[in-house]
Amino acid sequence: MSEKTTKKPYFGLTGTWLTVWVTVACATDMTLFGYDQGVFGGVVVTEDYINLLNLANNSSLLSTITAIYDIGCFFGAIAAVMIGDPLGRKNSILVGTTIMSIGAILQCTAFGVPQMIVGRIVAGIGNGINTSTAPVWQGETSKASWRGKLVIIEMIMNIAGFSLSNWVTFGFSYLDGGAAWRVPLALQFLFIFILYGTVPWLPESPRWLISKGRVEEANHILAALESTTHDDPQIIAASNEIQYAVDYERQNSPSWSELLRGKTGKEGGTCTMRRLLPTVLIDSVGLGEKLARLLAACNSVSYLLFSFISIPNIEKWGRRNMMLYASLGQGCCYLLITILLRFNELDGYAHKNEVASASIAFFFLYYVFFGIGWQGVPWLYPTEINSLSMRTKGAALGTATNWIMNFMVVEITPPAIRSIHWRFYIIWTIFNFSFIPIVYCLYPETSDRTLEDMDRFFRENHDILVFRHKDAISTKRPLAYIEHEQEEVRRNSSVHAGMAMDPARNKSSATEFNEKRGGTNPVHSTDGSHDEFKEDV
Repeated sequence: MSEKTTKKPYFGLTGTWLTVWVTVACATDMTLFGYDQGVFGGVVVTEDYINLLNLANNSSLLSTITAIYDIGCFFGAIAAVMIGDPLGRKNSILVGTTIMSIGAILQCTAFGVPQMIVGRIVAGIGNGINTSTAPVWQGETSKASWRGKLVIIEMIMNIAGFSLSNWVTFGFSYLDGGAAWRVPLALQFLFIFILYGTVPWLPESPRWLISKGRVEEANHILAALESTTHDDPQIIAASNEIQYAVDYERQNSPSWSELLRGKTGKEGGTCTMRRLLPTVLIDSVGLGEKLARLLAACNSVSYLLFSFISIPNIEKWGRRNMMLYASLGQGCCYLLITILLRFNELDGYAHKNEVASASIAFFFLYYVFFGIGWQGVPWLYPTEINSLSMRTKGAALGTATNWIMNFMVVEITPPAIRSIHWRFYIIWTIFNFSFIPIVYCLYPETSDRTLEDMDRFFRENHDILVFRHKDAISTKRPLAYIEHEQEEVRRNSSVHAGMAMDPARNKSSATEFNEKRGGTNPVHSTDGSHDEFKEDV
């Protein structure tokens, strides 16, 4: 197909600007996530809301209405496992956004508990789908050197949305009547409209397209993202590598039934269980309402500002180091919080005000460490560690685990603090410290690697204890991966240069690529629709 007669897609945007607009869409999705997650914390303490829904003397129902949102998110993430691959990344986000809009309407027009519960669950389902999909879409359309920074930016926008919701509800708390809580809920539509205005015209994930046999379409998207042409040797080499990974996975990946029985395919296959393990493993002080609102809003700003530290350092420090040092800092904060609250509750202790104030400082400091390390990396890591067919499933399972744990924490925290007091924080101290040996032993580094590099790592390395392998924990891309990529680009450059003299030579290029590693030729699609691309190669 002649490029001169083809209408330019994406409004003519290519390269950096096209990646920027994908990031705008994904970041808006995550801002909506943060806003939607945070706004209800200000709603539930609003007098009109409590009186209208008759929740003044029913604290258990009040907390259940808040927490039921996480149950919706859990089921939305599970739904993403089923719809993510059939629909693709863009359509999944549009479906999730539509469901969220229905939930938002139900919530901000609610006059009773049943409608509010339904609205919370519906909005949660949509958010679960979106939060499982957006990081995958961003990761699959980004350069290896940009991927970490862009997903971290998304999660910083999540914090920005959370911070915005705190300040919005704080400001509207000075109003009387339903406007104090209905307007903050309705403001979700600002982000929903942006998503509807951006997602439809942006490119689909080229890796998802190749997995569906739409190779030529994927190559044009890869070329647009790199601001080059689809017959560029580097694009051909990248496409062949993705095709090989897809083909290898089809031949070696286990089925869901095999996974549940603990099987992992021939000779370790694609190490799916190892790649899912990191995915899945991720009134105390007594303040008044207005002061609690203000401190929550201030804390969200601190949380947001310190999260920016991770943008320039995500590739330099690496995913492992960020999680390891953040876990150490978080564990130390909770250890000190536990000690300080113990003295705060000690009968006859003369400095209760001082230790209570100090505990607030360590709650703030905890979010500094969390914002730098664990806020963004767990959303990035599943998109990098999982193979193509498992990427949406892995991200969805990780997201589902996040939401069901959120529900548990929201449900157990008030009664646990009332019953075991300062001892409750011992649990979180142990949890945070326990992540240090888990990450050190089991989590391979993914910074400065292509997604196909990680496929290769798991094909070639079946040792679960990654710390014993230098290449597995290095923050720099292993030399063997660089040399392999350079060799494929050179080989495809020589093939491209010889096209005019020997057209027949081109037909065997993709076959040679796979025969070198014992694979089959995945270039020719099952429906025979990509013969033109095959000739171009």
